[in-house]
Amino acid sequence: MPDLPSPQDATEAALFSECWDAVLSYADLCTSGSAAAAHLAREAFARGVREIRAAEAGTVRGTGRRSSRLPRMPLLLTAVRSTAAAWEDAGQGHRLDPDLRLWLHSDQAARHTGPPLERPVALRGLRDLHRTDAELLWLAEVEALPLPLVARRLGLDPATAADELARVSRTFRDRCHRNHLDSPMDAECRSYARLLDAVTRSPAADTPGDLSRHLAACVPCAEAAACLRPHGGGLPGALAGGVIGWGGLAYLERRRRAAEARLGAGRPDGADTEPGDPADGAATARVARTGLLVTAALVSALALAVSLMPFGDTDAESAARPDTGRPSVADPDLPPPPAPSEAPSASADPPGPPSASRTPSAGRTPDRDEPAPEPQGTSSATATTGTTGPGGPPPCRVVYDLVNQWPDGFQATVTVTTRDPLDSWRVGFSFPGGQRIRQTWDATASQDGPRVTATAADYNEEVAAGGKLAFGFLASWRGTNSPPSGFTLNGRPCARA
Repeated sequence: MPDLPSPQDATEAALFSECWDAVLSYADLCTSGSAAAAHLAREAFARGVREIRAAEAGTVRGTGRRSSRLPRMPLLLTAVRSTAAAWEDAGQGHRLDPDLRLWLHSDQAARHTGPPLERPVALRGLRDLHRTDAELLWLAEVEALPLPLVARRLGLDPATAADELARVSRTFRDRCHRNHLDSPMDAECRSYARLLDAVTRSPAADTPGDLSRHLAACVPCAEAAACLRPHGGGLPGALAGGVIGWGGLAYLERRRRAAEARLGAGRPDGADTEPGDPADGAATARVARTGLLVTAALVSALALAVSLMPFGDTDAESAARPDTGRPSVADPDLPPPPAPSEAPSASADPPGPPSASRTPSAGRTPDRDEPAPEPQGTSSATATTGTTGPGGPPPCRVVYDLVNQWPDGFQATVTVTTRDPLDSWRVGFSFPGGQRIRQTWDATASQDGPRVTATAADYNEEVAAGGKLAFGFLASWRGTNSPPSGFTLNGRPCARA
């Protein structure tokens, strides 16, 4: 398998089996193509393994200072970001996502590598935890893994895992509160710090209007609020954004989907086992390196294949999802997702996160939404899309789902059900309130004024008759965040479902 790293010992093999799919998922977000994603993932994995060995040794070799105390998976993910930054510095930025390149040169990126007291509160809070506690919090909140599986991986008692997670969440909150108070703040932020602590301690407490307005305008205080209110649903996003930075919400969505794929693979005991996890420590020593590679490759293929699929929530799921900002967990009464060999290319339900379909940027799509003459050789399925007789059914139906919203931005998904088969697609819609697309996944988007055009990625162009295509995006807004209108599929108007 030339595209996979070659673990040199049992430690690297265990890291590979547990974390490779997450590393590849985030690397795919950060790059402009699958080949670049595989290269970035391999290079970042090697870098991350070196950092993990240094962390476990207690010091950074040759410096005498303490190394990163992040748990293994977050450390490997930050290695992806660090490797991407090294590519940019070395003149290989053309292989990265254009939006990531802009972010790498921004003040937001500088916060992750600048003075410790100015780094995101979530990053500092996670580093302050004991490594096992930090891994428990990350795996349960960001990777969306069920607690019995997390407990097995970390050697905890499954019967008390929920209580342990609650304890760790309280400890994390206390660390974040202390770190927030220690951060450099102006007088206004300092005046609200105590009030923010008091308001976030109670799930029933209302946020005063003046504090709410302050959080809408102050990014560090808003980040702290998400960490201090773990019951508010914003903790997974705060962790992903604080630790890995760019693409945190998209990574969350992908990881939720990857977790659902593991649990839906037909194993009755899915809550207690995980692909690539041996039954005990003795078994780990007995597992052959080739066997681990094959197992981990299968896990990566399953998780990556499912997370590469576009979002396809049913109407029932969209209506049931609470507006908490945390991606919903799959309904246990729903059928499991299809196996990789049966998975359609453009109809699947979405983790965090969001972590792995690529997140194409707006700068990579020249297409507009005007209907164009069909070129010679275009399939009849595509050419006839939208042809409807008088009184006939519409050629497509659209569900627009506002997944999460914050003071100056929001996350949304668009799901289109097509009546006819497609061999390519282009979805258009218009925003009424000045919203601007910032980042997309499972499609490439361009925007001209209020009009947005989303074009299929190379892996989800084909859609069966009656099937769904879907994509998600992050966008900014001001004033009123009204839903878009004027949806079209390949230039033909769609009905709202």
